[in-house]
Amino acid sequence: MVQAPALATAAPTERRGGLRLVLGMALIVLIAEWVGPIAVPLPVGAVTLLPLLWALLLGAGWGIASGTLRLPAMLSLPPALQARASHLLQFALMLFVAKLGLMVGISVPRVLESGTGLIFQEFGHFLGTMVFGMPIALLLGIKREAIGATFSVGREPSLAIIAERFGMQSPEGRGVLAEYLTGTVFGAVFIAVLASILTALNVFDPIAMAMGSGVGSGSMMAAAAGAIAAQQPQEVAKDIAAFAAASNIITTTVGTWFTLFISLPTTLFAYRVLEPILGRRTKASVDTSPDDLDAPNFDEGGDIGPLAICLCWLACAAMAVIANALNYKGVVDAPTFAAAGITVLIALVSVTLARLLPVKIPVVLWCSVFGMAATYPAFPWAAAMEEVTDKLNFMALSAPILAFAGLSLAKDIPAFRRLGWRIVVVSLFANAGTFIGATMIAQFFEHRPV
Repeated sequence: MVQAPALATAAPTERRGGLRLVLGMALIVLIAEWVGPIAVPLPVGAVTLLPLLWALLLGAGWGIASGTLRLPAMLSLPPALQARASHLLQFALMLFVAKLGLMVGISVPRVLESGTGLIFQEFGHFLGTMVFGMPIALLLGIKREAIGATFSVGREPSLAIIAERFGMQSPEGRGVLAEYLTGTVFGAVFIAVLASILTALNVFDPIAMAMGSGVGSGSMMAAAAGAIAAQQPQEVAKDIAAFAAASNIITTTVGTWFTLFISLPTTLFAYRVLEPILGRRTKASVDTSPDDLDAPNFDEGGDIGPLAICLCWLACAAMAVIANALNYKGVVDAPTFAAAGITVLIALVSVTLARLLPVKIPVVLWCSVFGMAATYPAFPWAAAMEEVTDKLNFMALSAPILAFAGLSLAKDIPAFRRLGWRIVVVSLFANAGTFIGATMIAQFFEHRPV
């Protein structure tokens, strides 16, 4: 397991570069949240484009403009600064993981009381992506990007895991970011259509499909469960909603640990075994040795100083409070700032502990553990902590993350152009895999004939 990212002492020019990135992120988030969510109607429903997508596009646009236009020096975003943005991204992700832990800690007892089918179907969620997606990726000529694109359904915790393990500027980082973008734009609509077709074909028991709907994304879970429930009697529809919600809680609760310790190692092993057998050469191919998979990629832009990291966290927290008020029915008050501050404190303690302990444990795991512990019902402060942290919607923390992702994206445009439509196909197969894989396992444990 790799060590926590080094906190180097930044030189004055590096500090100025970090400040430029943080201020740029803040401006991008303000614009994105001001635009707000936009619903686009489609023949099979509607897709909602959230502020996080605008943040990503604005950041990427700035980077592209820096390479094609003669911007003033203070507004320019050279490749070295874009690489530094990818490292700030992994620190911003820690706040999201901490918030996720705070959300699910209260639900741990409910997870422990779940039935066998609900628990074991999680193996389908976290291995189905690889089983369905990896062979397709290799046959299409995609190399190490296939690891990031198929080891999970690719939400924020997955970004954090790949960022710490390989770095977001790595092929694996490009793969998980492509999976994230595909899921964000097409995921809910795609899985709703898939669930609707499978329900109409009567392939699986609707309750098993409801369990399969809990993929760890609220929008995708709601879309799939809604498509299944629409074809059921009212009394069954209620059960579908309950089982889908319970499955999503389990996926959210154990997802970071399962993905870190089971899904990613399994996907790395599968790549080593399958690439020599199924691997093809296409325009998407860039030759890389499977022997390099254990080498973290913290090269250019990794010299992030403690001051820049703390500034990044504070700016992300402040932007989250503003976004919470603009688009998530929150208010700018002391409890909301306290909720944001708690996520910063958890991230700070997690990074410090990960650096000091002789046994190296991933920072994202510490963030998850401390967040869950803070709201676990057995602790005396859990109720108060849950009440305060509930003031901040977890989606409010997503726009700063995607802003940093966008700021780091321009340097990888040639690679994304090379991957093209192939990575979208792979991402959709991975999304299908997490739903179908979990449904198949749930069907087996439920012992319910179709």
